[in-house]
Amino acid sequence: MESTLKSLRDGESVLDLSPRSAVGGGVEDVYGEDRATEDQLVTPWTYSVASGYSLLRDPQYNKGLAFTEKERDAHYLRGLLPPVISTQQLQEKKLMQNIRQYEVPLQKYMAMMDLQERNERLFYKLLIDNVEELLPVVYTPTVGEACQKYGSIFRRPQGLYISLKEKGKILEVLKNWPERSIQVIVVTDGERILGLGDLGCQGMGIPVGKLALYTALGGVRPSACLPITIDVGTNNEELLNNEFYIGLRQKRATGQEYSDLLQEFMTAVKQNYGEKVIVQFEDFANHNAFELLSKYGTTHLVFNDDIQGTASVVLAGVVAALKLIGGSLADHTFLFLGAGEAGTGIAELIALEMSKQTKKPIEETRKKIWLVDSKGLIVSSRKSSLQHFKKPWAHEHEPVSTLLEAVKVIKPTVLIGSSGVGRTFTKEVIEAVSSFNEKPLILALSNPTSQSECTAEEAYQWSEGRAIFASGSPFDPVEYKGKVYASGQSNNAYIFPGFGLGLVISGAIRVHDDMLLAASESLAKQVTEENYKNGLIYPPFSDIREISANIAANVAAKAYELGLATRLPRPENLVKYAESCMYTPVYRNYR
Repeated sequence: MESTLKSLRDGESVLDLSPRSAVGGGVEDVYGEDRATEDQLVTPWTYSVASGYSLLRDPQYNKGLAFTEKERDAHYLRGLLPPVISTQQLQEKKLMQNIRQYEVPLQKYMAMMDLQERNERLFYKLLIDNVEELLPVVYTPTVGEACQKYGSIFRRPQGLYISLKEKGKILEVLKNWPERSIQVIVVTDGERILGLGDLGCQGMGIPVGKLALYTALGGVRPSACLPITIDVGTNNEELLNNEFYIGLRQKRATGQEYSDLLQEFMTAVKQNYGEKVIVQFEDFANHNAFELLSKYGTTHLVFNDDIQGTASVVLAGVVAALKLIGGSLADHTFLFLGAGEAGTGIAELIALEMSKQTKKPIEETRKKIWLVDSKGLIVSSRKSSLQHFKKPWAHEHEPVSTLLEAVKVIKPTVLIGSSGVGRTFTKEVIEAVSSFNEKPLILALSNPTSQSECTAEEAYQWSEGRAIFASGSPFDPVEYKGKVYASGQSNNAYIFPGFGLGLVISGAIRVHDDMLLAASESLAKQVTEENYKNGLIYPPFSDIREISANIAANVAAKAYELGLATRLPRPENLVKYAESCMYTPVYRNYR
């Protein structure tokens, strides 16, 4: 990945820069949010001490019926609450009962968002304790529908909206956000939301959802997270004609106008929040995603989850799957359906890991990986018409027009879908790949569920139960010929929360490919024998906080090794340090 981006940067690497602003780094917890401060008394400050009516309406400090007798006296809450004193556990039990009564996933999503705006700690307690049940509610697949209907369900703004109207004033807009110590920004321009296309300003559901996972799964404090949508218009006619649409009613700005706005934004972010704020680009269209990562990778702490996060989690799954399908990475042949930012990003990281293992140049290891786009197999005869990020994958071969033909001639052992087009792994395709593999590895990564290249049931039935299968969105276990198959979820949420925490605790100032490899290796190592027996190539999400702490430690260690970390001295035990820095949502006692 770095080698591809270096060519776009005239050979410049993220390591070429000496670590600047080498003061501090790591975590400064002023609100009593992380594990190390659980037993400390905190003062519920806003701009003054929050009390009474205002305290009940501040989601950061509100505890609802869990305020103690002493706190009700000290903070003028007498009479503003019923007399009963509840526990956080009882509140959690009641809310989960209520949420489970909803049959429509979007209703569950709205109930969770309402809770987040009312009682932040209880929201995260619910999400952490019920992660496998609630992850599909607050993120994919439900968040896709939420973005499509965002204008209709919009109640209270979350995050910052920066539109073309704010050109020349972006720094002022950033200063309108009440928090000053921001560690992670997730930003989108809404042009390519999941597999749903251009949703314009309504893409805000993605940064909000991602940052909820940064906190719940990775332990980054909610007060240090900032979701941002950059609104440059939309080309979605349906939205432009929708009376409830919340964004600019104009066609999408492109070219210099777009570039200037993003340049102002990136400059303002660094000016306002410093060198060590993570800027995660999310759901930008292919042409902009690569351009932004290339342009700002050497000057800012930037990360693209669609390119780098997806690549890291898929590589982890492939490495783990080797225990089931046999051989080393270099023994396998990979065929991708989809050659956009996700597909090429995954391919590049696999080639990089293969190069690292075999000591061969990456130009050589890329030859084990083939990509199919909308025009067929990417081959050298098409090179002149290809976008720059596809060119490294144009190998010598006769033109092949369909995926089925490509499967028959390439004979892949691993089939990966990142096309954003549902039901493209047809019965013929899966039967073909199963005909020359005892255990074909099939990864249908596109989100949401409707865009998945195939379902778990189709993969197992058409491969006669032999496939090792994982998908981007979750599928229920499948029964085939009396045996129950549980498929894994190749979800970026395994990687980006822990990856971000690793950058924060080390005070890293740049992202390097070796950090992504470190995250992948850490995740793959946490798959247990029990998981393998069940055909799983990812560990259960119920262990995600422990997984994230280990990933964070591995990433931080690599940042120190590369000279990109600024938190000095380096903590002796990075896993324990990561755990101590993680946000915990238990209620605090107020003075």
